[in-house]
Amino acid sequence: MADLLLDVQHLSKAYQHNQILKDISFQVHKGEVVALLGRSGSGKSTLIRTLNGLEPFQGGTLAFAGTPIDPTPATWLALRQRIGMVFQSYDLFPNLTVLENVLLAPVKVAKRPRADAEPEARTLLTDVGLADFADRYPRQLSGGQKQRVAIVRALAMHPEMMLFDEVTASLDPEMVRGVLDMMTALAQREMTMIVVTHEMGFARQVADRVLFLDDGVITVDTPAEAFFTAPPTDSAKAFLASMNY
Repeated sequence: MADLLLDVQHLSKAYQHNQILKDISFQVHKGEVVALLGRSGSGKSTLIRTLNGLEPFQGGTLAFAGTPIDPTPATWLALRQRIGMVFQSYDLFPNLTVLENVLLAPVKVAKRPRADAEPEARTLLTDVGLADFADRYPRQLSGGQKQRVAIVRALAMHPEMMLFDEVTASLDPEMVRGVLDMMTALAQREMTMIVVTHEMGFARQVADRVLFLDDGVITVDTPAEAFFTAPPTDSAKAFLASMNY
C-alpha cells in the first residue's frame, strides 16, 4: 500500500444546531484518486472545505503526511501550499493577466524567484493549451479556460494533494470535456486527488475509490468499479438512478 497521506478520524461539523458532518473517518494514500459523491446537501462541499481549513470543525482529528493538523490559521496557511484546491467559481484576480494569476502564489507566498517560477508557469499553461493566453485577462477567457487556469494556478504551488469541488458545475456542456481531460491527465500522473463531482462517467474512469456521503455520514467506502457496478446501498442505487447512470 502506498504511503498514507491524509488521515481523517471522527470528524464532525455543525452550524449552530444543524449537524452537517457526523463522525467522518477515512484515509487517502499517495497517488490515490477518491471520488466524493452524494446528493446535493449531503455535506460534500463542507467536508472537502474542512480538509483545506476553509471550514472549522468541532470534533475529530486530521493528519497530513503523518503529522496531526493543529487547526490554527498559521498551520492552514502553510498546509495550503501542500494541498491545492479548485472551486466551482474560478476566483481569478480580474486585474491580473493569466500569467500573473498563476505566478502570484509561487512568488508572493512560496517566495520562489520569479526567474524560476515563470518558465514553469508558462510550461504548465502550454500543457493545457493556454500558452497563447498568458497575457490575457480573465474577462477575455471562456469559462472552461478560466477553470483550467485555476487548476494551473494550484499546480504551480507543487501540491501533494489536489481537492476539486464541483469544478465543472458552472460550465457549459461543451467546456466540460477540456477540464475533465486535464483532471484525467493529473490522475494518470498519480496526483493524489479528492474530487466532488456529478460527472459519473468521469468518476468511474479516474477514481480508485468512492466515498458516498448521505446526510453527513459516509455510508459507502468502496472501490469505484464496485460502486458503479453494484451499488451497495439503496441510497447509492437511488443516487445513481437520479444521475441517469
